[in-house]
Amino acid sequence: MEGRPLKIGILSRKASLYSTRRLKEAAEKRGHEVSIRDYLRCYMNITAHHPEVMYGGIQLQFDAIIPRIAASYTFYGTAVVRQFEMMGTYSCNESQAISRSRDKLRTLQLLSRDGIGLPVTGFAHNVHDIDSIIDLAGKPPIIVKLLEGTQGVGVVLAETRKAAESVIMAFRQLDANILVQEFIKEAQGADIRAIVVGGRVVAAMHRQGPPGEFRSNLHRGGTASKVKLTPEERSIAVRAARAVGLSVAGVDMLRSNHGPVVMEVNSSPGLEGIETATGIDVAGKIIELIEKNYHTGGNRDRIGK
Repeated sequence: MEGRPLKIGILSRKASLYSTRRLKEAAEKRGHEVSIRDYLRCYMNITAHHPEVMYGGIQLQFDAIIPRIAASYTFYGTAVVRQFEMMGTYSCNESQAISRSRDKLRTLQLLSRDGIGLPVTGFAHNVHDIDSIIDLAGKPPIIVKLLEGTQGVGVVLAETRKAAESVIMAFRQLDANILVQEFIKEAQGADIRAIVVGGRVVAAMHRQGPPGEFRSNLHRGGTASKVKLTPEERSIAVRAARAVGLSVAGVDMLRSNHGPVVMEVNSSPGLEGIETATGIDVAGKIIELIEKNYHTGGNRDRIGK
């Protein structure tokens, strides 16, 4: 451990969650004082020169925070993280980067700008452009994906053009924002998740969906095993995290015939699957990142920039 023990706050809805428990254990093992706080119960005093985050009538003061913000609470959760940043608290992932990663379209645009491999993707608002974006994604089957979906929810494999048109029309009638992507058949229902901490890959796993399932999410019955990344996959994972601005990220990739393609960059990757599959203390790596960056200034030097 570098320097003095720190007061670390974990912003999480539930103290019983595996990832939350492991982060607390890893921090306490290294001599730090840890508090878990439900960010939805935090409230803010937005005052000139004296910003505060309150919880049950008490002001919260931490040296560093670990945001574990659920996708459905991104707006309020990142507001709490931003308030801590205004107070000079170090956050292992900045509020702006968390918001950026939750916008799937923006993430893909940032990755594209940096020349990172992606599946061919179409995005449109008007239903009159359905034919055009289906053509962009290539010959069916194609993927139709809700921008706001998580853990494989809101992702549909359209086997035919007619099916794709029906799904897109149904989503648009709900005023939902969608992406249309090429289906990487050669991935065979599997993907790779690489955990990037502080600009390097610290662990990686291969996730395989159950028979007949094209999604590999562990929440949907997928299985995980340790995997050795190629140098290109390792480089792409690091570049993807950097493009979005995340110090801690789960980068999901598919192995396609034209090289690795990035599907998603996650700002609060679950730790249970990756630690179980690899035996690597990922939680400990995150605490080491906090120690290093807190004592060298970290993102406290970039507040408001």
